Amino acid sequence: MSDCLFCRIANKELGTEVLMENDYFMAFSDINPKAPVHVLIIPKKHFQDITDIEGDIIAKLPDFIKELSEKLGVSERGFRIITNKGKDGGQIIFHTHFHLLAGKDLGDLIKE
Repeated sequence: MSDCLFCRIANKELGTEVLMENDYFMAFSDINPKAPVHVLIIPKKHFQDITDIEGDIIAKLPDFIKELSEKLGVSERGFRIITNKGKDGGQIIFHTHFHLLAGKDLGDLIKE
């Protein structure tokens, strides 16, 4: 999708610094970090949201996250993985992606 920001990043059209990638996923720093470590993980193939991802691809995500968290040095202390689905779920870019947040005590997930 030529108008999709994350497709353009996956196709290396924008010069984004890639922290890690394999045949299926790519990781890069969020431009508006919410934690000392805030990395976005995207599938290289376009899927609108998490419910669209093909099973054989999503099955490879845990190993990618494990390797990435070790590379970032956050595996031992812990991290949070978040994804948003749809407008009400907080999704802004409609190319599914996962936020890896770490580097401090992240506290409660939802504030009331």
